[in-house]
Amino acid sequence: MKPAMCAIIQKDFRSIVTNKRYFSAILIVPIILTMVFPSIFVVCVHFVPDDPDVVKLLELLPPSARWESLELTVINLVLNYIMPIFFLMIPIMTASIMAASAFVGEKERHTLETLLYCPLTLKQIFQAKVLSAFLLSMLVSFISFCSMLLVLEAELFFLMGQFILPSVNWVIIMLLVSPAISLIAVTLIVKGSAKAKSVEESQQAAVYLIIPILLLIVGQFSGILLLNLWILLGLGGLCAVLAGLLLKKSMGRFTYEMLLK
Repeated sequence: MKPAMCAIIQKDFRSIVTNKRYFSAILIVPIILTMVFPSIFVVCVHFVPDDPDVVKLLELLPPSARWESLELTVINLVLNYIMPIFFLMIPIMTASIMAASAFVGEKERHTLETLLYCPLTLKQIFQAKVLSAFLLSMLVSFISFCSMLLVLEAELFFLMGQFILPSVNWVIIMLLVSPAISLIAVTLIVKGSAKAKSVEESQQAAVYLIIPILLLIVGQFSGILLLNLWILLGLGGLCAVLAGLLLKKSMGRFTYEMLLK
């Protein structure tokens, strides 16, 4: 990677860290989704009496998702079947904050001309912008995962005296599915940022990328679709191919006319 590309990435990271509004948005959403939400589940499951209707509902789960007690079954369901979906949403939401202002933010700050004078081609500038947002989303995702696991396992140990380890599905999610979906989102948002008239307009367009993830969440909660190893591998492979094709196509169509109009 060229030093100029590294400089662009460092500049974008600094702009997020020094902006209190953007930085707080990056922190608040992952904290709620990965620490507050599962903690509420753990406390409710532990202190609320067993509901016969819930017991009958959990009996419909596959044997691999059941544990010896209702508490552990519900918590396992939350950790290994529901929480993974949020880690498909977090990269998109995090990346949208930086990627949405990738080029339109430069226009608003009147620094676009300076950016275009750097010793890089337009495609390399596009790559640097995509990479900066992608790295931020992955960094937040991995920190959120470690924080979630630490908090959840500590609560389980103090309340129930045991641990529930994450399933192998998490490896595929964190190393394949989440990065692929994040790269798709970042590419689309950065490309849209070049056409947008304001950062707000670019961020509003990014909201639509959350809709497919919300449908997966509904499927997980309703039991219509429980993501297993093979579904995740297929989804990850498909998204990885789509991300590569989309990035290549977007760079090929990215021109000065699109950026300066």
